Amino acid sequence: MTSGLSFLIAARRCEIDALDQLARTSELVGAIGRLVHALQRERGMSNVFLASHGGRFADQRGPQIVECLALEQQVRAGFDRLEAEHHRGVSAGHGARLFSRIAWVLPGLDALPALRMRIDALDLQPAQAVAAFAKLVAGLLAVVFEAADGATDPEISRLLVATFNFMQGKEFAGQERAFGAAALALGRGDDAQRQQWRHLIESQERCFQVFIDFSGDAVRTLWHDSQSDAVLADIERLRRMGATSVPADALLSQAWFDGCTRRIDAMQTVENRLSADLRALCDHKTAQARSELAAYQQLLGTLAPQAGGALFFDDAQQAQDATPAQLGRHLERSVLDMVQEQSRRLQAMSDELDTARASLNERKIVERAKGLLMAHRRLSEAEAHKMLRQTAMNQKRRLVDVAESMLAMADYLPLEAAPRR
Repeated sequence: MTSGLSFLIAARRCEIDALDQLARTSELVGAIGRLVHALQRERGMSNVFLASHGGRFADQRGPQIVECLALEQQVRAGFDRLEAEHHRGVSAGHGARLFSRIAWVLPGLDALPALRMRIDALDLQPAQAVAAFAKLVAGLLAVVFEAADGATDPEISRLLVATFNFMQGKEFAGQERAFGAAALALGRGDDAQRQQWRHLIESQERCFQVFIDFSGDAVRTLWHDSQSDAVLADIERLRRMGATSVPADALLSQAWFDGCTRRIDAMQTVENRLSADLRALCDHKTAQARSELAAYQQLLGTLAPQAGGALFFDDAQQAQDATPAQLGRHLERSVLDMVQEQSRRLQAMSDELDTARASLNERKIVERAKGLLMAHRRLSEAEAHKMLRQTAMNQKRRLVDVAESMLAMADYLPLEAAPRR
């Protein structure tokens, strides 16, 4: 008859399998982060290239595209490994959602060569190029989101939540770099432009705050130290200038692009640290689990075959009998203690996971509410977020609470009539 300890060993092996899967997924997250960083730089160059009618960044785009292609191959290789593991029966519980995100993003990677050709031919407006790159990056970050949402270890989950939000905040910073460079190069400013600029700034701040809440002291210190006061002051000065109707100025546009690039490159050092910490944490957790598994297996070899469940209902005093005749009973007590400790640990993990995932769940709710507003009121993403935020401020409620209320009333929201042409 199989003993309880055998099932405890089986449970530990399941944990090790899950940790191994998390380690592989974390490697993919790191590869995606490096590709996103390269694509953000290419997007910025392409935006200025288009805004200047091919006069700027013509020579630099080629080497940047080569770098993006090499990093893209690393990400594709990571996708292929996940698929191969799935065919071998090695797959995490969130595999369906993760694979759906990958299926959505692959056509975007396939379409990159055609997008680059149109940029080379000056066949796109800067805003169109920004939107195209942003859509692809959003798809890549959605893969990271599913990795964070599917993590089963609370410490790894918290680190993945911090990583995702940092990458998302960095993406908003990249969008602001491209947006501001084009705005200053073209020299036009209106209310819609100012609202979009404010939305990008606020979105960054929101994401970086969640990152700070979920990261450790060392990473928070690195983040603080990486942000140069001088660079931030220059960016803030140019933000104020861009918020007014300034004439076209190529020098201002270049200064903005360079300042934002220094800031974003500094962010990459933090992202690299997050990626390294994630790999180290996965390795540590796996080594710890394997050590405990070895201890369980050793104990299993020591137990007498006839050891049953006699101590299950015994009181603690009986379990403290230390005579040699009671050796089997002590071993049985050790097994019960291990089972109880495992149960307490898994419950604690579940509670911590709930906390880590709350941030991700809130994000899902807010994004769904914004999508509802965009569909029913024909608003832009920035306008929908502004409406939610303003409603929350007026009602003195949390943004997620307003979003939940709106989703609850979804069936009663009338569709806005399409504008006549």
